[in-house]
Amino acid sequence: MIGCYILFSEKLNKFYIGATQNDLEQRILKHNMATYGKSRFTATANDWKLFLFIKTDNYPHAIRIERKIKAMKSSKYIKNLKDFPEMLHKIISST
Repeated sequence: MIGCYILFSEKLNKFYIGATQNDLEQRILKHNMATYGKSRFTATANDWKLFLFIKTDNYPHAIRIERKIKAMKSSKYIKNLKDFPEMLHKIISST
């Protein structure tokens, strides 16, 4: 499953944005187990849960969406992506 994913940690009250071209469930599990390194941002918590998944046709598109969301630097923007489907459609079509 290829796409951009947004995780949320209640412990940190923070979002994490990433892109994957592999199994999403395994990816989340690896984040929660600090598989990507103890010094990585997601290693600071082990309660990451999927907040939103944006399916794409290819990995480069997923990366462009990831970068666009990260550039917004706003948790309110991320929450609005889930609450307002038109925002989600706009980011998919504009990247």
